Amino acid sequence: MRRWSWERVVSILLISPAVIAIAIFVYGFIGWTAYTSLTKWDKLLPDFTLVGLSNYRKLFAHQRFQIDLRNTVVFTVLFLISCLIIGFVLAFLLDQRVRGEGIFRSIYLFPMSISFIVTGVVWRWLLNPGSDELGSTGINALFDMVGLGFLKTGWYTDPKIGIMAVAIAATWQMSGYTMAMYLAGLRAIPEDLREAARVDGASEVQIVRHIILPLLQPITLSAVIVLGHISLKIYDLIVSMTGPGIGFATDVPAYFMWDTTFRGNHFARGAAIAIILLVMVAVLIVPYLAWSIRTEAEL
Repeated sequence: MRRWSWERVVSILLISPAVIAIAIFVYGFIGWTAYTSLTKWDKLLPDFTLVGLSNYRKLFAHQRFQIDLRNTVVFTVLFLISCLIIGFVLAFLLDQRVRGEGIFRSIYLFPMSISFIVTGVVWRWLLNPGSDELGSTGINALFDMVGLGFLKTGWYTDPKIGIMAVAIAATWQMSGYTMAMYLAGLRAIPEDLREAARVDGASEVQIVRHIILPLLQPITLSAVIVLGHISLKIYDLIVSMTGPGIGFATDVPAYFMWDTTFRGNHFARGAAIAIILLVMVAVLIVPYLAWSIRTEAEL
């Protein structure tokens, strides 16, 4: 009994520094940010006069923030759908035991090894529309060379499709990650199930639709959670690739938060944006965590 109690005390002492650090630097700062969002701090010097939810009301009435929320929805939808489709197709092809699978797998995963800053710089050049004086560059120049000049567009400089160009760059980086998740799921499906379905006369399309996809639902859910929280708080790709864009065409809440807080010195409004981002991510993550805990308890 004494030994068990001593081991328990030692365990608590070992984990207490990490618990204290998390309590201060994570939850403590979250609480401080929430409190700041309820104050009148609108200049460089602090002003902790409480104004309630006034900052949130002004924020949702702000035209730029409304555009940012719309951009976030468009970016998230395009990013998720593209990554899931491309990732599944690549995983399905690799699951056919093709020759050189390791090389292809490394190539698909390579974009994930670099940062969004590097991705933004690369795709800023690739999607540069060029100019009348310098001519076409990047992908537009490729369209000219293959006789598809009618496909040229302004990419991230076009207010109508600017956020779509950013989604292309993000998809390029994260589709390999989705591929790896799906490939692991495919390799976990017993081959006997597929053979039994083929014996019963099922086509490959029917096998994918009625066997593979249903069994991959937990993988799909996990991918949606991971990719979703990345899309909601995307910042570095915007900074290195486009900035807020023409008419805030590529602006997002995270960039608006940085711009408001550190350029405009509107600290209370910036804190309000941060709390809204936290709530958006929590709405996505918390139900998944609750489902995971309940599933593990049932097992």
